[in-house]
Amino acid sequence: MVATGRDHKSGDRSPHSKSVAQTENSIAVCAYKYDGVLHRSWTAELIRHDGSLVLLDAKFAEEVNHDLLGTIATGTHSLEYYWLDRWYNIFRFAQPDGSLRNYYCNVNQPPTFDGATLSYIDLDLDILVAPDFSYQILDNDDFETNAKRYGYTQEVQANARRAVADLVRMIDTRAFPFKTL
Repeated sequence: MVATGRDHKSGDRSPHSKSVAQTENSIAVCAYKYDGVLHRSWTAELIRHDGSLVLLDAKFAEEVNHDLLGTIATGTHSLEYYWLDRWYNIFRFAQPDGSLRNYYCNVNQPPTFDGATLSYIDLDLDILVAPDFSYQILDNDDFETNAKRYGYTQEVQANARRAVADLVRMIDTRAFPFKTL
């Protein structure tokens, strides 16, 4: 399977697309909205699966213009950190020359991973982390709107807010994977 890199909801290019032939280490990544609709999908390479951590590697196959991230150059590298028991994932974006571009944290329900596909439900909240580790919490309005639209339970809402607090703590203390390289 080769991921199309398409945002299946709006038809826009996914900022995480990788259009290469599938290898034995290729993983399909599928991000869904709470109502079960596929939001984005892409292909990445499995680097390691160690306990609850799944580490994936992807590169942008073409330039992408993103509302929040600006222009993302072809060849931008994405290390993607997923934990099967945590309510977030973390992407470390590096410029084509290898320098840190930024981190992007997604709040989501804990993903599932069957060895070929990693899937998760995106809960809208995000944190954009600059190379100097300053950060901005994003999409709070989307979270509030979708909590009503999709009927997020109180437990889901509490876990999402706790995930934001956990991520902020990790950023502030430079916990793995937030380290200066």
